[in-house]
Amino acid sequence: MLFLGLILAALGGAVAATILAVGGFRAMVRRQPGRLRAAALLVGAGAVAVYAWGLLHLGYAVMQAENGGTGASPIEPCREVGPQVASMVDGYGVSLFPVHFEFHLTGGGSYVTSSVPGYVTPATVALGLITVICAAFAATTAKQTRPPVT
Repeated sequence: MLFLGLILAALGGAVAATILAVGGFRAMVRRQPGRLRAAALLVGAGAVAVYAWGLLHLGYAVMQAENGGTGASPIEPCREVGPQVASMVDGYGVSLFPVHFEFHLTGGGSYVTSSVPGYVTPATVALGLITVICAAFAATTAKQTRPPVT
């Protein structure tokens, strides 16, 4: 069930990123004061797309972890650290922010796998901050250029 939720969230993120990108390109074609709004929409689309990409990787890791059958033990994503540590795995966990997939060990502790690329969280945060800054500047310039209401 977790796998399905992650895949649907990634799909929703892809749709949202597409809508934001189309809105950004449309705003870019319009007049000059809309350039900051266009930048905010396009960078926001990038932030949503990178986060959706991370969710897609996370969903794939969960699918591999929940897959039973031949060769399913130890769980495939945890094999990257070697058989010694992989034999001590007693479960896994998912974190949505920062986006990562981790394994819990029998003696306590956990380790994060490379199932989700390391750039996903920093890129999402950086692009999100740039989006907020562009949106704030767009809002202040829109107030300054708006004609007075009579």
